[in-house]
Amino acid sequence: MTRSDEARRFFVLTGGPGSGKSTLLDALERLGHARTMEAGRAIIQDQVAIGGDALPWVDPGVFAELMLSWEMRSYRMAQSCAGPVFFDRGVPDVAGYLRLVGRPVPRRVEKAIEVFRYNRRVFVAPPWPEIFRQDAERKQEFAEAVKTFEAMMATYSEYGYETLVLPCVAVDERVRFVLDVICPSKPG
Repeated sequence: MTRSDEARRFFVLTGGPGSGKSTLLDALERLGHARTMEAGRAIIQDQVAIGGDALPWVDPGVFAELMLSWEMRSYRMAQSCAGPVFFDRGVPDVAGYLRLVGRPVPRRVEKAIEVFRYNRRVFVAPPWPEIFRQDAERKQEFAEAVKTFEAMMATYSEYGYETLVLPCVAVDERVRFVLDVICPSKPG
């Protein structure tokens, strides 16, 4: 299978925190679709558990490096999956995050974005105040969720992706929206 074949079946779901991405991915997984796990939340949990500094509020640069490594590994692991694979964020999210925190995007991140390609259509979950909640790993305020959404829309567009904003509807309707995009029904 070529990289372009993989890219066609690798679908990114991105957006700001607290916008329903994980709930949607969980629902897609229950339907039998392969999915990856979000880097940021897992890295934060691990770093807190070990007393590490690779936290967005301690060392954003090291946090971004760990996210990049995680996303590239997720991509490689997804290569062994059959059929569509849904990614809880992708390599371009690292560039979006760095820009969001006012850091330059290193050439190695740009190169990773060129090498690790996904389907041209990227699903972006918009800020959704009715479901937004903070927790132990999600310390951002809603205003930062809005800025993250905007950063991801701009970043994915800049790197040649078509961004599709997910509707703010019940999870089963979001699932239907995603599946209709990736596998449109054929006319009767």
